[in-house]
Amino acid sequence: MQLDTSLSWLALGLTPGLASRLSARVLRQFGSPEGVFRASKRDLEACHLPSEAAEAVLKRQAFPRAEKELAAVQKIDGCCLVNWTEPEYPQTLLQIYDPPVLLYVRGDPQVLNLPSLSIVGTRRPTVYGTQMAQRLGRELAARGLVIVSGLARGIDAIAHQGAMDAHGRAIGVLGTGIDVCYPKENKKLYEKVLGRGAIISEFPLRTHPAPENFPVRNRIVAGLPLGVVIVEGAQYSGSLITARLAMEFGREVCGVPGNVTQPVSFAPNQLIKQGAKLVTCAEDVIEELPTPVRAALVQAEQPEAEQRNLLAVNGLNDSEKKLYELLSVEEPVPIDEIVERSGLNSSNVLATLFTLEMKGIVRQLPGKQFCKVLL
Repeated sequence: MQLDTSLSWLALGLTPGLASRLSARVLRQFGSPEGVFRASKRDLEACHLPSEAAEAVLKRQAFPRAEKELAAVQKIDGCCLVNWTEPEYPQTLLQIYDPPVLLYVRGDPQVLNLPSLSIVGTRRPTVYGTQMAQRLGRELAARGLVIVSGLARGIDAIAHQGAMDAHGRAIGVLGTGIDVCYPKENKKLYEKVLGRGAIISEFPLRTHPAPENFPVRNRIVAGLPLGVVIVEGAQYSGSLITARLAMEFGREVCGVPGNVTQPVSFAPNQLIKQGAKLVTCAEDVIEELPTPVRAALVQAEQPEAEQRNLLAVNGLNDSEKKLYELLSVEEPVPIDEIVERSGLNSSNVLATLFTLEMKGIVRQLPGKQFCKVLL
């Protein structure tokens, strides 16, 4: 985007009182931001703009701020602005009823138009949810799909980490300015996603997290990909809102079934009851994609680490087999219970569990609890 063009698009986005829907309305009416700023008061009022917004447009009120914003964008490494008239803009977003007219993009803009899937869910996942999100992110990315999520803690971050483990591509959609990493503990993941794909936001720089930003962000998470996979989410969760938006946009919606006694299983189980595709593996998701997309995906290959894990399971000695069979994917088992149920002394149990961890088939969790790794 040329600098003078960028300035008018930024000024439009920064004009007080113009949200995405109103910006889209005036752009369709006048053809370009320049056309909007050249419009008369009568023409602007004919678009049903609030009087304050119309006055702000007529006075070109946002241009000084837009100049500062543009200068700041140019100082951010790998950052650019993409408006909805440019080929880099995600064409899927143009299909939703209120697409952002301008996106801040860091990383590779080309990934925005590659086949993608969103994986979303609770910020407080169970062990089962954690392993399913990581597995789906890894397997879908390994097949060539771009993994989209909100870079939030929990399922979002875990799915992205799975994609990174497969050396796949990802898109992080922020509910903050593109220069604000939230939550802060995801800084390393933010950098990884940036190196393997793109980070995008419609919010101005230095926008800090606010509750009202995330539903706005979620419509991009729902509208950008071919479909959305819900791993875990409570009854009134953001992931359930994202799934319903995806349905409104005509996207595929899939749910990972969960334990009915767990509150975080409500969203996927409810969606499945309402007709969402029940998925337990990547192939279940891929079956729902358009034929041309399925044909273009790379063939499923078992990652080397997974092959090693399977060989490790098949090559266990008697003590290792006994402890491995006592463990579960869904619920971690405390060390005291493992010792009691195995009949082995505690030193043998600890040594054997350490061996199983080194083989990558058992994971230790806080509080000396252990679970199987989902293969």
